[in-house]
Amino acid sequence: MSVVVALAADDPDAHPYRVAILNDPALRDRVDLRFGRGSELDALLSDAEVVTCGNLSPEQIAAAKYLRWISFWSAGMDGKVTEQMRERGLLLTNASGVHGANIAEHVMCFMLMFTRRMEVHFRSQMEGRWERGLPATKAGADELTGQTLGIVGLGRIGEALAVRAKAFGMRVVAVKRDPSARHDRAPIDAIYGLDRIPHLLAESDHVCIALPYTPVTHHLFDADLLARFKPTAYLYNIARGKIVDEAALVEALRNDRLAGAGLDVFETEPLPADSPLWNLPNVLITPHTAGITPHYFQRAAALFAENLKRYLAGQPLHNRYDPSRGY
Repeated sequence: MSVVVALAADDPDAHPYRVAILNDPALRDRVDLRFGRGSELDALLSDAEVVTCGNLSPEQIAAAKYLRWISFWSAGMDGKVTEQMRERGLLLTNASGVHGANIAEHVMCFMLMFTRRMEVHFRSQMEGRWERGLPATKAGADELTGQTLGIVGLGRIGEALAVRAKAFGMRVVAVKRDPSARHDRAPIDAIYGLDRIPHLLAESDHVCIALPYTPVTHHLFDADLLARFKPTAYLYNIARGKIVDEAALVEALRNDRLAGAGLDVFETEPLPADSPLWNLPNVLITPHTAGITPHYFQRAAALFAENLKRYLAGQPLHNRYDPSRGY
């Protein structure tokens, strides 16, 4: 079976995808694994049955006449699934779960920076000022212990975040599309359905958005929902920028209806130079880097190898795209 990895590898023999497959007796003699991108990839697609990639163009899909399964190595499916894929009945999977540890740590970094006033200390350092007498945070506390974290979207990232927040002595509440469906059984104090988001906001000191982006979640956090936050609360978005109405967020931050925001994703990326978010003192910005980790492809390769065994055995695949949910 021809399996194509849609990237160039400087050392294909040591690449995590090859290592994961060659180290598995159930796969090593059954898979013809090929690496390529650009024009080289186009040539490899002609007899590929399985492709793992970031995306494929309509022309590439049309040329891959034996293609049956596309394994996307990203978690988000927005902008990737096309009518062409659906018409051909292709199996589609994503890499949900690969980002759990690193994105959860990124959110913890945001929370600790605000709680310990690191955004102020950093500016003082750049200006050469020794300033010890800082006021407490707007939440009136300078430690996470005893504060409440609300997680909107309790998938694998949300569960990884819950584990870390609990280690800091936080209370953790969450909302989930199906509260009964869990992954790692992370310790959660309360789980609500999506209709209870306003209730979660009313009790949370920190709120992390970890939802997939779909037509249903577009601008879910609009002016009305942002008004449900405590004015002392902090918002973190590591999901997709378009889940938040950015103009409404700027107004809430400017008018002290929200204490601060840690943002890794934005409605327009790169974030335009004239965005007011750059100059707000209560905003921390990272350029969509929460998901970047040197361990990424090791985790993605392990997930792919497990799914490849299931595919060969005719078993249901993990992380299969559900068109009714949009992810």
